[in-house]
Amino acid sequence: MKTTRDGEWLNVIIPHKWDSLTIEKILTRQWHVPRKLMHRFRSNNEVMLNGAFPHYKTTSVHTGDLLRLRLFGPEPLEVTPASMPIDPVYEDDHLLVINKPAGVFTHPNRPDEHDTLVNGAAGYFQRRGIPSTPKYVHRLDRDTSGAILFAKHPLATAMLGREIKERKIKRTYLAWVHGRLLPEQGKIIKPIAKDPDHTVKRMVGEDGRYAETHYTVLNYDAVQDCSLVMLQLETGRTHQIRVHMSSVGYPLIGDTLYGGKGNVHYKQALHAARLTFVHPFTEETIHCYAPPAPSSALFTDTHIDILKQTKNGS
Repeated sequence: MKTTRDGEWLNVIIPHKWDSLTIEKILTRQWHVPRKLMHRFRSNNEVMLNGAFPHYKTTSVHTGDLLRLRLFGPEPLEVTPASMPIDPVYEDDHLLVINKPAGVFTHPNRPDEHDTLVNGAAGYFQRRGIPSTPKYVHRLDRDTSGAILFAKHPLATAMLGREIKERKIKRTYLAWVHGRLLPEQGKIIKPIAKDPDHTVKRMVGEDGRYAETHYTVLNYDAVQDCSLVMLQLETGRTHQIRVHMSSVGYPLIGDTLYGGKGNVHYKQALHAARLTFVHPFTEETIHCYAPPAPSSALFTDTHIDILKQTKNGS
């Protein structure tokens, strides 16, 4: 789809597949605009068609028409901006993918917490003159590094959130696990629940939520007796990879909470290396690769190169 930005407005050239649709059907059925945002569009005259303000229910579009939406107006800042290094691996007017370092929370857990990635992203927005609050589309554990997707405006937040719910955003991880993982390819489908005896820990439990993890062994280190594994999440439960790998007898290196042995470099050897999604506005398939930190002793750029050569990496 052909789109361009014009100040606070997004210009969209109506594609053939939208020919004869009403404005309302485009906004509600194609883009799934939330009710609150739809109300804002109507109240503030933030949708235009060929230079005029259309009636949403009765106005139909035609191929080549110019649809304009005011998406980039100022939004209230909801978090305290922080000055911290930010490593963007993909960015455009609608979204930002950040390579999160290990040891940083994704978002604040207390009102007085201002050193999370969300705070850092807000500082990045502020320095670049982006007048909005970054909204994370998914999360990573504090000690997991790698790619996290942020939205820059409310419609992008809604559309990417829908993609997450429909499992259209694919997250691929690299992990080192103890032992020689056999079989070398498979999937783990086990429900995950809260551990009643621990405030943070999760466990496999019949009353838990459905969770599915696919894995492929990329390498086995006989000297250290550990396997480098590529994992893809079909669901996004808290601690999903850590719980699933521990449940089949191959806990992550350094993950002492789930049975792994300690490691001086990692509390858990887990890195979100690839993020794949369909861009909500251009409809292009985007592949984002997050290189490991230079200080990483377990993951290297070579491992990312291996990942790029695997299926779904092209």
